[in-house]
Amino acid sequence: MFSRRFVPRKIPVMLMSCLKQMEKNMQINGHIEFTITEKTSDQVTAEMPIQAGILNPFGTVHAGATLWFADVTATTLVIEGFDATEGMKGFPLAINLIANLTGNSKEGIFHARAKYVKRGKAVSIVRTTVTDNNDILIAEVTTSHIPSK
Repeated sequence: MFSRRFVPRKIPVMLMSCLKQMEKNMQINGHIEFTITEKTSDQVTAEMPIQAGILNPFGTVHAGATLWFADVTATTLVIEGFDATEGMKGFPLAINLIANLTGNSKEGIFHARAKYVKRGKAVSIVRTTVTDNNDILIAEVTTSHIPSK
Protein backbone atom coordinates (compact mmCIF):
# COMPACT_ATOMS: atom_id res chain seq x y z
CA MET A 1 0.00 0.00 0.00
CA PHE A 2 1.27 3.48 -0.88
CA SER A 3 1.95 6.03 1.77
CA ARG A 4 0.05 9.33 1.61
CA ARG A 5 2.87 11.18 -0.14
CA PHE A 6 2.71 8.80 -3.15
CA VAL A 7 -1.02 9.22 -3.72
CA PRO A 8 -1.51 11.01 -7.06
CA ARG A 9 -2.62 14.60 -6.68
CA LYS A 10 -5.68 15.96 -8.41
CA ILE A 11 -5.15 17.05 -12.00
CA PRO A 12 -4.88 20.86 -12.10
CA VAL A 13 -8.05 22.66 -13.14
CA MET A 14 -6.39 24.17 -16.23
CA LEU A 15 -5.38 20.73 -17.52
CA MET A 16 -8.85 19.35 -16.91
CA SER A 17 -10.32 22.24 -18.89
CA CYS A 18 -7.93 21.55 -21.76
CA LEU A 19 -8.77 17.83 -21.76
CA LYS A 20 -12.50 18.60 -21.84
CA GLN A 21 -11.98 20.90 -24.83
CA MET A 22 -9.96 18.22 -26.63
CA GLU A 23 -12.81 15.75 -26.08
CA LYS A 24 -15.00 18.07 -28.17
CA ASN A 25 -12.77 17.47 -31.23
CA MET A 26 -11.31 20.95 -30.94
CA GLN A 27 -9.08 21.91 -33.85
CA ILE A 28 -5.57 22.71 -32.69
CA ASN A 29 -3.03 24.50 -34.85
CA GLY A 30 0.17 26.35 -34.33
CA HIS A 31 3.19 27.77 -36.04
CA ILE A 32 6.79 26.73 -35.37
CA GLU A 33 9.70 28.58 -36.90
CA PHE A 34 13.40 28.93 -36.28
CA THR A 35 16.50 30.38 -37.87
CA ILE A 36 19.91 28.78 -38.36
CA THR A 37 22.33 31.41 -37.04
CA GLU A 38 25.63 29.57 -37.60
CA LYS A 39 26.58 26.47 -39.55
CA THR A 40 30.03 24.91 -39.66
CA SER A 41 31.15 21.33 -40.23
CA ASP A 42 31.38 20.82 -36.44
CA GLN A 43 28.48 22.85 -35.05
CA VAL A 44 25.08 24.35 -35.85
CA THR A 45 23.37 27.03 -33.80
CA ALA A 46 19.78 28.17 -34.18
CA GLU A 47 17.17 30.43 -32.57
CA MET A 48 13.46 29.78 -32.10
CA PRO A 49 11.16 32.60 -30.98
CA ILE A 50 8.65 31.66 -28.30
CA GLN A 51 5.23 32.45 -29.76
CA ALA A 52 1.60 31.52 -29.26
CA GLY A 53 1.60 28.57 -31.68
CA ILE A 54 4.11 26.54 -29.64
CA LEU A 55 2.73 27.14 -26.15
CA ASN A 56 0.99 24.47 -24.09
CA PRO A 57 -2.13 25.16 -21.96
CA PHE A 58 0.12 26.35 -19.11
CA GLY A 59 1.58 29.08 -21.32
CA THR A 60 5.06 27.54 -21.63
CA VAL A 61 6.70 25.98 -24.68
CA HIS A 62 5.28 22.57 -25.51
CA ALA A 63 7.86 19.79 -25.02
CA GLY A 64 7.24 18.59 -28.59
CA ALA A 65 8.21 21.99 -29.99
CA THR A 66 11.44 21.95 -27.95
CA LEU A 67 12.29 18.44 -29.18
CA TRP A 68 11.44 19.33 -32.78
CA PHE A 69 13.73 22.36 -32.56
CA ALA A 70 16.61 20.28 -31.16
CA ASP A 71 16.11 17.43 -33.65
CA VAL A 72 16.00 19.66 -36.74
CA THR A 73 19.07 21.58 -35.53
CA ALA A 74 20.94 18.26 -35.12
CA THR A 75 19.75 17.04 -38.53
CA THR A 76 21.02 20.28 -40.09
CA LEU A 77 24.47 19.49 -38.66
CA VAL A 78 24.49 15.92 -39.99
CA ILE A 79 23.17 16.82 -43.46
CA GLU A 80 26.28 18.99 -43.85
CA GLY A 81 26.74 20.41 -47.32
CA PHE A 82 23.66 18.90 -48.99
CA ASP A 83 20.47 20.67 -49.99
CA ALA A 84 17.60 18.69 -48.48
CA THR A 85 15.05 17.55 -51.04
CA GLU A 86 12.06 15.28 -50.65
CA GLY A 87 13.07 11.62 -50.97
CA MET A 88 16.77 12.41 -51.23
CA LYS A 89 19.25 9.57 -50.74
CA GLY A 90 21.45 10.01 -47.66
CA PHE A 91 19.06 12.20 -45.65
CA PRO A 92 20.05 11.68 -41.97
CA LEU A 93 17.15 9.81 -40.39
CA ALA A 94 16.95 10.01 -36.61
CA ILE A 95 16.86 6.48 -35.17
CA ASN A 96 17.12 7.37 -31.50
CA LEU A 97 16.38 10.44 -29.41
CA ILE A 98 17.15 10.82 -25.72
CA ALA A 99 15.95 14.00 -24.08
CA ASN A 100 16.26 15.63 -20.70
CA LEU A 101 13.87 18.55 -20.33
CA THR A 102 15.23 20.71 -17.53
CA GLY A 103 13.36 23.99 -17.82
CA ASN A 104 10.91 26.05 -19.82
CA SER A 105 9.87 29.60 -20.60
CA LYS A 106 6.85 31.71 -21.55
CA GLU A 107 8.63 34.35 -23.63
CA GLY A 108 11.84 35.21 -25.39
CA ILE A 109 13.95 33.03 -27.64
CA PHE A 110 15.27 29.49 -27.35
CA HIS A 111 18.84 28.92 -28.57
CA ALA A 112 20.06 25.52 -29.79
CA ARG A 113 23.63 24.35 -30.26
CA ALA A 114 24.25 21.00 -31.95
CA LYS A 115 27.70 19.34 -31.82
CA TYR A 116 28.93 15.91 -32.81
CA VAL A 117 29.53 13.25 -30.20
CA LYS A 118 30.50 10.87 -33.04
CA ARG A 119 30.60 11.59 -36.75
CA GLY A 120 30.38 8.37 -38.74
CA LYS A 121 29.48 7.03 -42.17
CA ALA A 122 26.93 4.56 -40.79
CA VAL A 123 25.80 6.31 -37.58
CA SER A 124 26.34 9.84 -36.33
CA ILE A 125 25.52 10.93 -32.78
CA VAL A 126 24.75 14.57 -31.98
CA ARG A 127 24.23 16.33 -28.66
CA THR A 128 22.05 19.44 -28.83
CA THR A 129 21.54 21.83 -25.95
CA VAL A 130 18.62 24.24 -25.85
CA THR A 131 18.90 27.31 -23.62
CA ASP A 132 16.82 30.43 -23.03
CA ASN A 133 17.80 34.12 -23.23
CA ASN A 134 19.45 33.88 -19.79
CA ASP A 135 21.56 30.86 -20.83
CA ILE A 136 19.47 28.59 -18.58
CA LEU A 137 19.42 25.00 -19.81
CA ILE A 138 16.00 24.06 -21.20
CA ALA A 139 16.86 20.70 -22.76
CA GLU A 140 19.74 18.41 -23.54
CA VAL A 141 18.94 16.12 -26.44
CA THR A 142 21.11 13.36 -27.90
CA THR A 143 20.15 11.99 -31.31
CA SER A 144 21.51 9.16 -33.45
CA HIS A 145 21.23 9.46 -37.24
CA ILE A 146 21.71 7.06 -40.15
CA PRO A 147 21.78 7.99 -43.85
CA SER A 148 18.60 7.02 -45.72
CA LYS A 149 18.87 4.65 -48.66
